[in-house]
Amino acid sequence: MTSLFASTRPSYLRVVRASAWYDLVVTAGFATPWTYALVHDALSSLGRAWGLGVMPELDPMQTLYANLMGSVVVVWAVLRIARPLSVHGLLDGIARTLFAMWQAYALAHGATRLLWLFLGVEAAFALAQLVPWWRHRHTDLVNDRVAQAVGKRLDAASQ
Repeated sequence: MTSLFASTRPSYLRVVRASAWYDLVVTAGFATPWTYALVHDALSSLGRAWGLGVMPELDPMQTLYANLMGSVVVVWAVLRIARPLSVHGLLDGIARTLFAMWQAYALAHGATRLLWLFLGVEAAFALAQLVPWWRHRHTDLVNDRVAQAVGKRLDAASQ
């Protein structure tokens, strides 16, 4: 049976914690209406200066969704900073895969090309946190099959 493992190695847990610090720094400004207005203006200015497009006009629904996302991600980041566990890396990798998919969808539908910066980081952290799980799962499946084959031979020999 495959264990709910991945890796408790310090290097893997450092990746989990690093992704949490990235999230905290990048999304803290999205957590309140007042800070989001500042982030919105800064991103629009940056997009304009780099020729990547500006953010859509600020409105109450956009602010609400930004605040919801920012609040949840900040809490999730603090958990991973305070208590990084390998299962947190698995769940964060899955969440980052979803975020990257939705960012790609938005880019395909005309969102500011500033999103490419965030999409790249999301994809990199998703891979860094999911690949060790995939490798471990593959190793566990091979080990399980070998153990089953050896166990069957031992059972046959004991009869």
